[in-house]
Amino acid sequence: MQPTFTAALLAGGKSTRMGRDKAYLTVEWGGTSIPLWKRQLGVLQALAPDRLVISGPRKPGYPESVATLADEYDGVGPLGGIATCLSKTRTALLLVLAIDLPQIRPAFLLKLLARSEPECGVVPVYQNRFEPLMALYPAAALEVATDQLSKQDYILQHFAEILLKNRLVIRYDVERSEQPQLKNWNTPQGEERGGGREGTEE
Repeated sequence: MQPTFTAALLAGGKSTRMGRDKAYLTVEWGGTSIPLWKRQLGVLQALAPDRLVISGPRKPGYPESVATLADEYDGVGPLGGIATCLSKTRTALLLVLAIDLPQIRPAFLLKLLARSEPECGVVPVYQNRFEPLMALYPAAALEVATDQLSKQDYILQHFAEILLKNRLVIRYDVERSEQPQLKNWNTPQGEERGGGREGTEE
C-alpha cells in the first residue's frame, strides 16, 4: 500500500542568480505557455498527494486551495523550507520538488514513490551526488534537519548522507534516459545541472 505523502513545491528562494522571480518564468506545458509555478504544481497534482503545499510566501496567482508555508528559518537555503514542511506534515512522507526543475515529469516522481516505505524515503543520485530537491523524506527526517540547522550546516548533500546512513532514505540511481529531467533553470542564460545546489535559493 502506498504510504501517505505531502507534496511540497519549494518556491521560497530569492532567485538572485536569475535576477527575477523564477516562479513566473514562462514554460510550455500541455500546448500552452504558463508560469513555471503552475507547471510544477500540475506535476505534483498528477501524483494525487494526500496534501499539496507551496513552501514559501504566497504570491499573486497562487490558487487559494493550495496552502503556502512560509519558512520558519531565514537565509538558510532549501533546508529551511524542507524542515518547515516536515514540521507541518502529518503524512508518512514528504515529497519535495524545486521550482526550477522544468524538465521533471510525474513518471519520475512516481517511480520514487513506488520505491518508498512509510518510514523510508528515496533520494535520487546522479554522478555520485544526491539530488535532494526532487526527493522523498520520512517524518523522522525532521530531527536530522533541525539538528543540522542548529549546527548551521545547511548543506543538502550532508543532509542526504546522514539520512542514508541512518536508513531513513534509500538511493535511486538515475537512469540515463532520465538525466535530462535533472536540469535546473537557475540563470538567464538557460539550464544548468540540478540537484546539488547549496546556496540560499530554493
